[in-house]
Amino acid sequence: MTERVVLAYSGGLDTSVAIGWIAEETGAEVIAVAVDVGQGGEDMDVIRKRALACGAVEAEVADAKDEFADGYCLPAIKANALYMDRYPLVSALSRPAIVKHLVAAAEKHGAGTVAHGCTGKGNDQVRFEAGIVALAPGLKCIAPVRDYAMTRDKAIAFCEQKNLPIATTKKSPYSIDQNVFGRAVETGFLEDIWNAPIEDIYDYTQNPAAPREADEVVISFKAGVPVAIDGRPVTVLQAIQQLNERAGAQGIGRIDMVEDRLVGIKSREVYEAPGAIALITAHQELESVTVERELARYKRQVEQRWGELVYDGQWFSPLKRALDGFINEANEHVTGDIRMTLHAGRAVVTGRRSDSSLYDFNLATYDTGDTFDQSKAQGFIEIFGLSSKIAAKRDLQG
Repeated sequence: MTERVVLAYSGGLDTSVAIGWIAEETGAEVIAVAVDVGQGGEDMDVIRKRALACGAVEAEVADAKDEFADGYCLPAIKANALYMDRYPLVSALSRPAIVKHLVAAAEKHGAGTVAHGCTGKGNDQVRFEAGIVALAPGLKCIAPVRDYAMTRDKAIAFCEQKNLPIATTKKSPYSIDQNVFGRAVETGFLEDIWNAPIEDIYDYTQNPAAPREADEVVISFKAGVPVAIDGRPVTVLQAIQQLNERAGAQGIGRIDMVEDRLVGIKSREVYEAPGAIALITAHQELESVTVERELARYKRQVEQRWGELVYDGQWFSPLKRALDGFINEANEHVTGDIRMTLHAGRAVVTGRRSDSSLYDFNLATYDTGDTFDQSKAQGFIEIFGLSSKIAAKRDLQG
């Protein structure tokens, strides 16, 4: 029986060429799998037909937009996940979603190998391969660009030699990856970290400096899940899409950073994630009202570790699964409404309300009606500071 390889297929030059390239290098039949995680662009059926025209024996496309929003973006919102306190894990979240479909296709078609189009310098090769073996330890992984030195020049030559139905014209000066949760832009002139981004690189966001009216929005959550925008029920996907549009129109969610890649290098990345930043900002604020102090303090540590695990391609790891349980428990009472003003590149919280609120007006007020017994504070401070006081006496004697 002929060996079969499942290829993560995007429809672009590199993965289109990879179909024939893999067949020639390995003698295997190639099954192309394209997954729609809200990246936009070409119709998925057009992509499916292109894969077949480029030599795939089978081609599958999956509409995974809701699956991606519910199963991957939502956990990141609940975790307030921001790698290095800034990046909302746009690409890192999509990889395990795609991996699930690749592994399912490998099982369905009896393939022993999964292929992807990543280079040997980035994080995505790790995310794909660590995810694949976590779900199916028996599968092998190959990456033509990395393993067979399939450079762009070679890809174009192969494409022209085989007369493949894919454009080989002008290459974009940037490397772009996008999905419904955001957009990542790198390479080109951005590799000089002194160069400022130009407006041309942005697509999900408008110029935050342009004059425009502010936009006020109310986001409603139930147990950490966004369930309504301005009182109108939404799915998680719809919440992200609507806030991509509204926050994006205000220039919110632009991130320009030098980040620490898993492979050990620092990389300059420009991101746009208007919906993600608006939702995480609102979720964080609602947590500040509804989550008990010690739980909130500990959750911040968990959030950082969760984000690092996801960034590092450990979505299916035992630790990540265990932390998911903690995060879901911590979100049990994160129910209520957050009002925000979207304007000039910022999402500013202006109001909070929740039936699960731990904010007690009568305890917080300094006016008449104050129920906080200040007479107990002196004794509390004496006991709270006692160990430091004893240590200070010893140190002064020494």
